[in-house]
Formats: sequence, C-alpha cells, structure tokens
Amino acid sequence: MIEIRAAHDRGNVDMGWLNSYHSFSFGQYYDPHHMGFSALRVINDDTVQPGAGFATHGHRNMEILSFVLDGTIAHKDSTGNIETLPQGEFQLMSAGRGIYHSEFNASQQDSLHFLQIWVEPNVQDTEPGYQQKPFETRQGFVPIASPDGHDGSFIIKQNATIYQVTLAQETQQRFAVEHGRRVYVHLITGELEINGIKLQPGDGAKIAEECALDLVNVGTQPILALLFDLP
Repeated sequence: MIEIRAAHDRGNVDMGWLNSYHSFSFGQYYDPHHMGFSALRVINDDTVQPGAGFATHGHRNMEILSFVLDGTIAHKDSTGNIETLPQGEFQLMSAGRGIYHSEFNASQQDSLHFLQIWVEPNVQDTEPGYQQKPFETRQGFVPIASPDGHDGSFIIKQNATIYQVTLAQETQQRFAVEHGRRVYVHLITGELEINGIKLQPGDGAKIAEECALDLVNVGTQPILALLFDLP
C-alpha cells in the first residue's frame, strides 16, 4: 500500500523571514490525518531569508536531522558546538535529556534552503549528541543514519535507517522491505516512480505492507530523495 502525501497539500507557514512547508502537523499547522508516520514525526522544508533564523530554543528526546539543500546554516548549541553546515551536508542532533540551540542563515545576501527532520527516539533522557558530515552522492542508497552506524552513517537512537537516494536519468534501483517494516520516501528533485506510482518534488510516499520497492527515474533530472526505513 502506497499513499502519496502531495507537495501542494502540505501545510504552509510564511512568516516573511521563514517560508516553511510541513509534511506533518507542526507548530501553527495541525492536521489530524498527518501527525507523523511510524517514528518519523517532522519533515519541514524551510527557506530562510538572509541573516535570519531560529533564535535559541530547546528540544528534548528527539533525533533532529538537518540536510542543507542550498546555502549555509550557522549552528550553535548548549553542548559547545559552534559549526557551519554548508550545502550538501547533514547534521544529526540527539536532544536526549535536553539541549538548546540556534540555527541561522550564515549569509547576509543569499537564502538558505534546508530540510528539518524529526525522528522520535526509542530511548529517553540520554546524553545529548551532535554529528555532522557530508555523504557521498553515489548511485543508489547511501545510509545517512542507522542504529549501529554502519557504513559510516550517523548513529540514531531508533530502530530506523535513513538513506540518501540518488538515481541518474533512466536508471532504477530496488529496495527490499523487511516484513512488518514501513517506509517513507521524500522526493527532493526529479520525477520518481515507486512501484508504478509517480512522485513530484516535495511529494512524500507512506508505504506499508510492501515486500519490495522499485524506484525508477522517469524524468530528465537526477533523482535526489530520502528514504526512511521505519519500525
């Protein structure tokens, strides 16, 4: 079963300095039919104006992944991390028992575009943690976060694996789904077909009770997507 979460149906909050599209209920946007999917709680598609950003605020017991699509994030948190996160890099902040942080557009001229993703952890009140790095953009599935950190992926406190998916034009890949697992796919660029169902940029796919997924690039642009293998 594959249910499409269309990009144009997402919640939208435009605050001037921030224009955000919410795949799931978040902040001012509430939809009881879209409260998350398995342990995946938030996918926010954020565009931040030059010099603007999120002032210091707190989180607790959440795994927070950021992926910069364009621009640079200036990050600072209460555990002493002061970092910049450029285009193409990922950051995983494990809030654990509590962490405060700020995120700003590091540029005074150019906008910042990034995905903010929240995954609910399966353990509570752990030591806060911070991980950041770029991952290779090879063809197929590159693990970004996993419970055991395999293949150089971040360690995430949940029985979930997050993959970066890259498909060149006129190529396809198969993803085997373990019994009882659920999968969510968020398409960033290109035109993607999953088991015959087409997605456009910004679309998501909630997937359950499927044994395998055939992902096919049916457009003229390379595919960039995130795939969440969830409990």
